[in-house]
Amino acid sequence: MPAEVMGHTGPLRPSETGRPIPYIDQVALDFPELVIVCGHIGYPGTVEMIAVADKHPNVFIDTSAYAAHRYPAELVDYLKGRGKKKVLFGTNYPMMTAARALARIDDLHLDEDTLSLFLGGNARRVFRL
Repeated sequence: MPAEVMGHTGPLRPSETGRPIPYIDQVALDFPELVIVCGHIGYPGTVEMIAVADKHPNVFIDTSAYAAHRYPAELVDYLKGRGKKKVLFGTNYPMMTAARALARIDDLHLDEDTLSLFLGGNARRVFRL
């Protein structure tokens, strides 16, 4: 199961291929049996990333490279609602530790079930652990 980096690139390279639409959308259409976990929240295409995750049962979003207090509002709303089974916690270790990524997780006001799914339940299900 691949982890697909989405969004803009850190190095001075073109970011075009990091767009959820059309790239991940097309891969998910061509390979519906493939589990696709898209990293870095898809930022700056977070809304597109959410749309692709909603459209495809095999597409998921992870939060690697972002501390909880920096999650875009659209992602937090998605996580609290229809996307609670589609978002996985990630860190981007060693650049960001789990402690740093989670330092302000309480600020998101996630209910117990959503927090449990986000912090491990979704990963266990998606990766069949």
